[in-house]
Amino acid sequence: MEAYTGFAAVYDTFMDNVPYSEWGEYIHSMLCKYNVNDGLVLDLGCGTGTMTEILAGYGYDMIGADNSEEMLELAMEKRIQSGHDILYLLQDMREFELYGTVRAVVSVCDSVNYMTDPQDLEKVFRLVNNYLDPGGIFLFDFNTEYKYREVMGDCTIAEDRGECSFIWDNYYYEEERINEYDLTLFVREEGQADPEDQDAEGQLYRRYTEKHYQRAYTLEEMRQLLEKAGLVYETAYDMDTKEEPRETSERICVIARECGKQRNDLPGTEE
Repeated sequence: MEAYTGFAAVYDTFMDNVPYSEWGEYIHSMLCKYNVNDGLVLDLGCGTGTMTEILAGYGYDMIGADNSEEMLELAMEKRIQSGHDILYLLQDMREFELYGTVRAVVSVCDSVNYMTDPQDLEKVFRLVNNYLDPGGIFLFDFNTEYKYREVMGDCTIAEDRGECSFIWDNYYYEEERINEYDLTLFVREEGQADPEDQDAEGQLYRRYTEKHYQRAYTLEEMRQLLEKAGLVYETAYDMDTKEEPRETSERICVIARECGKQRNDLPGTEE
């Protein structure tokens, strides 16, 4: 089954422990550090649009791209509620197209790890480079091999939130460097009674199953792929400590920069 179909409806529920506001503040500070204080910014792999909304709140003109129609439907509901003028595009990150260039591209929540083929990831990086303004900034994060092998590998996570619950089985295949997530979801049907109601009987839950695959990359591999795609590697941080990455870093934030694009190379321009 395609990833983020059944899970899309309850994604935000199970991600409510993620410090998005703090995360967004950090991303904003990094963009400002590289003089991206306003203008067009692309959120690549935007999901339900939580980070897209946060960055729009900082004054950026946001574009969100994702290949899950279900996730984008939820993102557009948030757009209605916030009133932010965000453009959402249903596009695969390996083939995304924009009408012109942007000042920055961000990709969070380990979206790039879903590129299980390094050649596909290089394609993504080449497209990012193509659609960045001259000197534009690319900021993304990724899960490390240490996290897959030592923290998540071959373990089961289960949560019950009343209206929905999940069983999340992880398998890390070290030789292939692939982490497999097997998700089993139980989502209460609309109109069903509150599970805390002691008199409620016969509550109905719909069961969904999904498989997700992510690949482990080293920071050096990321750097090489960025450079092959024409981007300039700037720096990297441990997302927890905001310091230099360590062997035990679980998530790393990378900042790269477009370099060498001439004005007449920009999409949509002519001599």
